[in-house]
Amino acid sequence: MSEQEEAFRDHISTVDEKGKRIWIFPKKPKGSYYNKRKILSYFLIALLFGAPHIKIGGEPMLLFNIIERKFVILGKVFWPQDLYLFALMMIIGVVFVILFTIIFGRLFCGWVCPQTIFMEMLFRRIEYWIDGDWTEQKKLDKAPWNANKIFKRALKHFIFWIISFLIANTFLAYIIGADELFKIQISNPSHHIGGLIAITVFTYAFYGVFAFLREQVCTTICPYGRLQGVLLDKNSMVVAYDNVRGEDRAKIRKDENRKEAKKGDCIDCGHCVHVCPTGIDIRNGTQLECINCTACMDSCDHMMEAVGMEKGLIRIVSENGIKNRTPFQWTKRVIAYTVLLAGMILTLSILLITRKDFETNIIRQRGTTYQTSDDGSISNIFEVNLLNKTKTNYVITFKSVESHVKIEQVSKKIILKGGKQIKERLLIKMKNGYLDDGLKKIEVEVYGNGKLIQTIQTKFIGPLL
Repeated sequence: MSEQEEAFRDHISTVDEKGKRIWIFPKKPKGSYYNKRKILSYFLIALLFGAPHIKIGGEPMLLFNIIERKFVILGKVFWPQDLYLFALMMIIGVVFVILFTIIFGRLFCGWVCPQTIFMEMLFRRIEYWIDGDWTEQKKLDKAPWNANKIFKRALKHFIFWIISFLIANTFLAYIIGADELFKIQISNPSHHIGGLIAITVFTYAFYGVFAFLREQVCTTICPYGRLQGVLLDKNSMVVAYDNVRGEDRAKIRKDENRKEAKKGDCIDCGHCVHVCPTGIDIRNGTQLECINCTACMDSCDHMMEAVGMEKGLIRIVSENGIKNRTPFQWTKRVIAYTVLLAGMILTLSILLITRKDFETNIIRQRGTTYQTSDDGSISNIFEVNLLNKTKTNYVITFKSVESHVKIEQVSKKIILKGGKQIKERLLIKMKNGYLDDGLKKIEVEVYGNGKLIQTIQTKFIGPLL
């Protein structure tokens, strides 16, 4: 391309030459891909709003309580001691996004990202309902502030605020839990100033994003879009215009043989541009602003069908696929990331399967050695760290595997509550004759409500013979 043809790459489509924002009024999309997006989007919206309230084994389906350092995924509780598992999950998520982007570009943004789903499937559709389609929205934007415009603006932004308020409450439910959020909602606001401030801040943050920032989040704020230049290559499957088939583009004329006239299949109708939520022209090639929402594919397929041409002028295809007419290729890069991801998922699965509901550490108390009793027995003081990852409360007792080892609890009754961690002390005794060069490995059985839950090995010390 010439420098003039490549000029679109020097600036984003939503900012003019003077740096002023160009407000986007996309045409209302329709078509088979859009219908599939609606089904997926409304399912994800229902899941997003419902997940904090759905209980699995008494725990919420999803919870990310940073304050109490408690994380719940599919009803399974993860505590700070499980941070390595949570970190591995996050790394797997990053690797998956990288692999998905290498193969399918920014398809995640257009089909799964909460920003796009809320913007296109809720806020934008409300806007179409109140303000009309894109041409009507442009007229209303330029119209003077009369009663009709004031009513429509007030109604639209009031609904936007209500939805933002609901999203903010849901977002907070993921952090503090649905039960705690309900207490804040029904209690005197003065008793929950922190919660009230959080809801207010989140509400206006979401309102600002969906009512004003909109596509600017995708094109300038979100770092994921910036990663495309690093992750994409000529084999990545993205929403792309088939320039080999489409060029040279020209308006359609009745009874004209476009091949003889040396014209491509693109009839230069501009529908793919009108429907784009980020305001780009997909015919210019892969661009940072493209979120692969497939709205242009639906629009182009509709026009191709209307003029009797083959659909798929804009489709999900790689740059090499357009040039060489080849399908998706399993490159070394894709295979490497796939193997890495599979290995990490396998590792995580093994760690989750072998993960224990209880963790017990028994170590000799710091700064102490052994004590000798009048009857010749040797005693050691041990510190016990107990962690209960379940919701059940347990009365903890300790027993020795060996009959000559005596265990005495400093606390008469040790109660380990669900989801809690406690520290206790034990006094362990044995005769000096059982030691081997002043050392003896012993096994301590940990019982919860009379049931063996764990067996721990530790070292007992005494005098050298």
